[in-house]
Amino acid sequence: MGTDPDVMEVIGNHGVHLAVRKDHGYAPPSWPRPDDASQAHLRILVSQADMDEAEREAIGLGARPLDTKNNGGRRDVRLYADPAGHSFALVVSRAATTPGA
Repeated sequence: MGTDPDVMEVIGNHGVHLAVRKDHGYAPPSWPRPDDASQAHLRILVSQADMDEAEREAIGLGARPLDTKNNGGRRDVRLYADPAGHSFALVVSRAATTPGA
């Protein structure tokens, strides 16, 4: 994020991060919506130290991992689907990882 002009990140007082990325290929929704249409993608930013716990919590709440073919070693982005099939990602936040941030 940092210098990416298409990303806006809001950081709350208690470590809550919300990031929004501009979609240059955005198309307004149509009906009926194609099964593979995506109107929003949520990126939940966490520190590297909290990534495994965040994953356990997401799965405990019903998330289904989507990127299971490369589970070895450290991963800074982990993709999931919620119980209704909407995609989201847990992403290591560089701001949350930097000491004093």
